Amino acid sequence: MVHDYATTTNGTSKRCSALPTTNTVDVSSVSDLFEFICSGPLVNKIGITPQRVGQSIDKWLLYGSQLCRLFQLNELKLTIPQKARLYHYYIPVFIWCEDQIALHNSKFKDGDDVPPLVIGFSAPQGCGKTTLVFALDYLFKTTKKKSATISVDDFYLTAEGQAELRKKNPGNALLEVNAQHFYFLYLFFSLNLWSWLLVCIQYRGNAGSHDLKLSVETLEALSKLTKEGLKMKVPRYNKSAYSGRGDRADSSTWPEVEGPLSVILFEGWMLGFKPLPADVVKAVDPQLEVVNKNLEAYYDAWDKYIDAWVVIKIQDPSYVYRWRLQAEIAMRQDGQAGMSDEEVNDFVSRYLPAYKAYLPTLYAEGPSGSDPDRVLAIDIDEERNPILAN
Repeated sequence: MVHDYATTTNGTSKRCSALPTTNTVDVSSVSDLFEFICSGPLVNKIGITPQRVGQSIDKWLLYGSQLCRLFQLNELKLTIPQKARLYHYYIPVFIWCEDQIALHNSKFKDGDDVPPLVIGFSAPQGCGKTTLVFALDYLFKTTKKKSATISVDDFYLTAEGQAELRKKNPGNALLEVNAQHFYFLYLFFSLNLWSWLLVCIQYRGNAGSHDLKLSVETLEALSKLTKEGLKMKVPRYNKSAYSGRGDRADSSTWPEVEGPLSVILFEGWMLGFKPLPADVVKAVDPQLEVVNKNLEAYYDAWDKYIDAWVVIKIQDPSYVYRWRLQAEIAMRQDGQAGMSDEEVNDFVSRYLPAYKAYLPTLYAEGPSGSDPDRVLAIDIDEERNPILAN
């Protein structure tokens, strides 16, 4: 489940290989689709009754048709996994988001400048959150609601900033270069290419590797896009730069968004993580202690801006390795620079301690500072399909 890109640089559509493909089945009658929708694992959780589905079945058909067009699927011959992904996952989440926007707007009076609702999507890497947000953003646009999408990735330090981070944290594998590059350190040092190497081999991701000032500035500016004609460019990160190590994209390539915004979709693998007692994180990995300390600044930079949450829950953090590998293979097949299988293994290993430390609290207590009534928790399996929680 890999989202390539919504558009090319000239604005034309580009194919998105986002849904599973197996043998197709005919989409039969509306009554059969009604039964299928009602059998989904999310309908009861988000308060979609069979009566409500029946009253809005035309809307479900429209949303399904629009998503099929987005993902270049034949809506009359969907695979069972594709049908489930649309009608059990993407569309129910979109309807929940619409309800959250309506609740948010109801708190303001006529004539007020209504800031956009910020919905946070917290989910491990590779589980499909970017594709989900991509689909939601498309549906918002087709329903004439203006939306903006941002990711924690957009706020990673520049490649140069990552190099500085490594220098400040020598010996911490969660924030610095790995041991397999020591030979290359010597080689490039001898060739006077030390500064170039520092840029190329940094690892991004854990708390401390983000430009929190940029994220605050971005979120504050987006929240002020309440009128027609107000515009701004939104930061983006180029993951394929420096052989997959990444760097902030040139500002000339950043997308422009225009008000009035109805919603901001903010996604990230560590959104909502809460700092834990030092002894708890040290028991998982002593190197997490500095990461845990860095995390203390993230609530004010990210989480406090988020009004409603979607938390995608996984049963086993080891799923991340498989998903990341799939993403890198897809990048290489698309002609982009990507990490090798060995580099993927090393890369993911730097995130697993954080998952093991912080996911249990996130799943048990919800995101940092969240309102339990405005959190949608979705359990998914290894194939990224929503399932009923145990």
